[in-house]
Amino acid sequence: MSELMNGRSCQRNFRWSLLVTASTFALLASAATLQEAVAEQSDDRPTVWVELGGQLERVDGGQTPYTPPFVLTTPRPDFETISPIDTQRLPRYSIGGEGKITFEPENTHWVFSAGIRYGRSNGGKKVHQQTVAKPYAVPIGTYVTYLTTHVEKFDNIEAKHRTSHTILDFKAGQDVGLGLFGGHGKSVFSLGVRYAQFSSKSDVSISSDPDFHLTFVQIPWFPTTFPPVPFSGPHHAFSGTFSGSHNFHGVGPSVSWDASAALTHSNNDAEISLDWGLNAAVLFGRQKSRTSHHTTGRYYPKYISQYSTNIAYRNPVTPGASIHAARSRSVVVPNIGGFAGLSFRYSNAKVAFGYRADYFFGAMDTGIDARHTTDRSFHGPYASISIGLGG
Repeated sequence: MSELMNGRSCQRNFRWSLLVTASTFALLASAATLQEAVAEQSDDRPTVWVELGGQLERVDGGQTPYTPPFVLTTPRPDFETISPIDTQRLPRYSIGGEGKITFEPENTHWVFSAGIRYGRSNGGKKVHQQTVAKPYAVPIGTYVTYLTTHVEKFDNIEAKHRTSHTILDFKAGQDVGLGLFGGHGKSVFSLGVRYAQFSSKSDVSISSDPDFHLTFVQIPWFPTTFPPVPFSGPHHAFSGTFSGSHNFHGVGPSVSWDASAALTHSNNDAEISLDWGLNAAVLFGRQKSRTSHHTTGRYYPKYISQYSTNIAYRNPVTPGASIHAARSRSVVVPNIGGFAGLSFRYSNAKVAFGYRADYFFGAMDTGIDARHTTDRSFHGPYASISIGLGG
């Protein structure tokens, strides 16, 4: 009886041994197959991506306008349809390029990248406003009459602006995945360093004769039969020039989240993906501002131009003297931004386009005689193409 029981026990042990052995071989075969698939996928995945692109960005932040006293008087002249202040607005848009290199080591989830964005804009406006020129008949002799025209009142404004910005990013992150987007998505959290530099330069020139007019004068030593001769009547003449440059440069730590999820996928690795991301940084840097302006005003009470009176502006001791200001200050500038777009991907190439925004709070000192901080922001569409290397 005991021999029979021992035989059945041996059979059960043999069956369990056979089942464990078969399961072990199956697991080993599956692991080998999975390892080969991962290795094959890793071999096919590029390790270096080179990206080039461009953007059209709206620049917000503005420039403190040059406002000499004679452009602030009210009421404004009837012929003035465009304010000298509105003429000084900075260009609303800048164009530029961008580049980025990304390194993704094999068999890891690490992602290292270095990128640069650059944009610039040049703009200006010339405005000339005047009253309608009137004809005047000036007799030269008994039989000769000289017909001429003369502009009575006018404004002449000319403004030129140049702006530029450069943003550098160095980041190291990991693709955490977390199973959010299946096998065809990425979710990369990165820490890094951001450097930003902004600059603007403006030149403004304003001249105005707001109440110029002609008056007809009977010359005493001329014959009484000779008609009155037109001369300039009592009037004011103003002019002002301004030149200013403002810049900021700073560097600091940054954090970002870049993600993508496949909307479509095919057997040849081609796909359309939805891309989005958020970024934040704190920049430690310095603001600099340098300005110079010169304002003059003269009043002509008589028709002979030599008899004129200076009108003192800002400096009662030396009428019309230039005023200079230079400031430099250390600042901390918070920065937040984000983007959203679509990309068309293949195994070693990608084309992307979307909309991006970056806001830098209190980055610029745009004041003239005193410090005045303004934000600087950039937002607009972008497009890029990427090529994968290695793998």
